[in-house]
Amino acid sequence: MPERPNILLMVADALRADHLGCYGYHHATSPTLDSFAEQGTIGDQLFCPVIPTQPSFTTLLTGQRPITHGVVAHSGKAELSREAPFLPELLLRAGYTTCAVDNLAQARPWLGRGFEYYINPSLRRMLPVAVTCEELNARAVPWIRAHAAEPFFMMIHYWDPHYPLNAPPRYDGLFYQGTDPTDRRNRSMEVWWDNPLGMLARDTWLRRPEGLITDMDYVVAMYDREIRYLDDHIAQVLETLDQEGIAGRTLVVFIADHGESMSEHGIFIEHHGLYDCTIRVPMIMRWQGVVPAGAHLPHMQHMNDVAPTLLEAAGMPTPKAMEGRSFWRTLTGQEAGEGHDRLITAECSIQAKWALRTDRYKFILAREPDPYGTPPRELYDLYDDPGEENNIATAQPDLTGAMEAELEQWIADQLQALGRAEDPVRSEGTSLRAGLARLSDSM
Repeated sequence: MPERPNILLMVADALRADHLGCYGYHHATSPTLDSFAEQGTIGDQLFCPVIPTQPSFTTLLTGQRPITHGVVAHSGKAELSREAPFLPELLLRAGYTTCAVDNLAQARPWLGRGFEYYINPSLRRMLPVAVTCEELNARAVPWIRAHAAEPFFMMIHYWDPHYPLNAPPRYDGLFYQGTDPTDRRNRSMEVWWDNPLGMLARDTWLRRPEGLITDMDYVVAMYDREIRYLDDHIAQVLETLDQEGIAGRTLVVFIADHGESMSEHGIFIEHHGLYDCTIRVPMIMRWQGVVPAGAHLPHMQHMNDVAPTLLEAAGMPTPKAMEGRSFWRTLTGQEAGEGHDRLITAECSIQAKWALRTDRYKFILAREPDPYGTPPRELYDLYDDPGEENNIATAQPDLTGAMEAELEQWIADQLQALGRAEDPVRSEGTSLRAGLARLSDSM
């Protein structure tokens, strides 16, 4: 294998895998990423063990399970232990120059650990989520050019396609096949207006001079335009690697921190629910001559597997405290791999809940009522019902009971091994839900 590579990790925010062409989407949202995927290997089933952003990034960079590192809520109470392994720190100690173009450390300082250069392009903005691809690339591209001669690890966190869905005007008109997105007779989003985020969207980014957007198909088109906008800026970064002559010695990784619900289960433009639209994310890896071109990893991988994989790519051992499993040798064709046969995932930002997913079935267990009204127990046959539309928990009581018992036992075993008494999904509290309640009260 060639000498250790540069590592460029590009993370999109709120990007579901099934809205990219290379994952089978019917619109041309991602020509750059589709071409990039042909040059590298696609992970067909990368799943997030926790959502949303702050917990997912913590899982990505520690290689630990969320129940271990404890950061299970966005803007929650827990902080990451200094003893937890952290990918940028490990690479820095090994001689890499490390850089993040990101703003998460503004709220969660541990997410800046180990970055020799931490470039936050959103300090002038009231809303960090509103930072644009142009602003990110205006910092990332010159940094790459300035450090092309040294081994580097760079992470770029693109907030697109996270809401608000405001791609530049040059993307207007793409992907919408309707006639009037402001037709007052269209009631496809009416149920959303009772939700605090829906009320906020209705009064801000869904208002146009010609009227209020009422067609959910148009909102999906807005999301797809954000992806195309992101894709165009991924192209700029990849072109920079080519121009600097370092594409061949750079392992480029593109993933997302979580997905997004469009309107599934009555959840609009929000990362909540533990359905595959929110926990299955894209993963594409390219290192020319090392990672096979046009290949697929068909088996289930977890977000906490990524850090051990990148360490092995750099010729480094995985610390014992990292619980993820490297799939580097499978990725590079050195051995056959089977991935994981189970995923356990959690959220406690909008609602406290856990899920157990196998290849065929998914069981979701709520710890409290859902503001969206989903039932406390959900079971889906992913072979017959990949869209998770038919809850068979009541019809399959034995399977529901068995999966619930397995999930609860796993949680209990993990807590016992960690010397903890309380499930963090219970203790952290639904921080984003509380914020939405305050927002609702102010409207």
